[in-house]
Amino acid sequence: MSPRGRGAPLAALAAVSLVWGFNWVVMKVGVRHAGPFEFLAWRFALAAACLFGAAAALGRPMRLAHAPQVLLVGFLQTTATFALATWALKLGAVGKTAVLNFTMPFWATVFAWPLLGERPSRAQGLALAVALAGLALLVRPAGAAGLPELLALASGVVWGLGVVATKRLQDRGGMDNLSLIGWQVLLGGALLVPPAIAFPGPPAQWNAELVFAIVYNGVLVNAVGWYVWFWAIARLGAGLGSFGVLAVPVLGAIFSAILLGERPGALDWVGMAAIALALVLSARAALRPGA
Repeated sequence: MSPRGRGAPLAALAAVSLVWGFNWVVMKVGVRHAGPFEFLAWRFALAAACLFGAAAALGRPMRLAHAPQVLLVGFLQTTATFALATWALKLGAVGKTAVLNFTMPFWATVFAWPLLGERPSRAQGLALAVALAGLALLVRPAGAAGLPELLALASGVVWGLGVVATKRLQDRGGMDNLSLIGWQVLLGGALLVPPAIAFPGPPAQWNAELVFAIVYNGVLVNAVGWYVWFWAIARLGAGLGSFGVLAVPVLGAIFSAILLGERPGALDWVGMAAIALALVLSARAALRPGA
């Protein structure tokens, strides 16, 4: 794709990054009033309703094609990724959870090479090295990794594999993007029922904050955000498309510092600056002819 053709997907990813970055604060507030699995169930039910409603209004086909592959994408990108990340957020800090969750681009790049044949360019390799250096500062061995850190890191690994599975399914064709997102949200959300039963939390405390968190997640993050995200991946590739949202954990940490009073240390800010630099490098790589 030409540099001009990549401008729109990159701009779309920038908008998604802003919505998703702020959402780390929204989710932290939401899980104060509801258990993580109940919160996820409500957000995905609303997202599925929005997606299928939009498809009906637009006359888009919603036939479930490639059911086993869609179920796999739903499990990886919806069930496992969000269950692990939300559980980590319930137990840990916003900034570190967001950063560890967003090791996803590194795993997507690693998995995309053997599974999709997407060999990273030299510029992408440099961006990867810079981002890894930033992560090393953020996840420095100051002590043994706790459960929140392990859960957040696992969510990033699973998400990276889910991105590759999504791109592989898109390359097969025969399924509308809106249909793919709607079905993977519906099926992935349904798979959250067993853990919700196995790990019941206290009853939800319904108030304005919880309602806002569910609406923000169901409509903006999952329905609109996922549609734009899938659309961009289809045009940029799994590895490059994943690097395009590296700003999300940095924004999450900034918003949490401003709104929740979390105070990252000096090395944390240096690490986040390195990740921001990796974002700039990956965006420049996307705009180069032949990249």
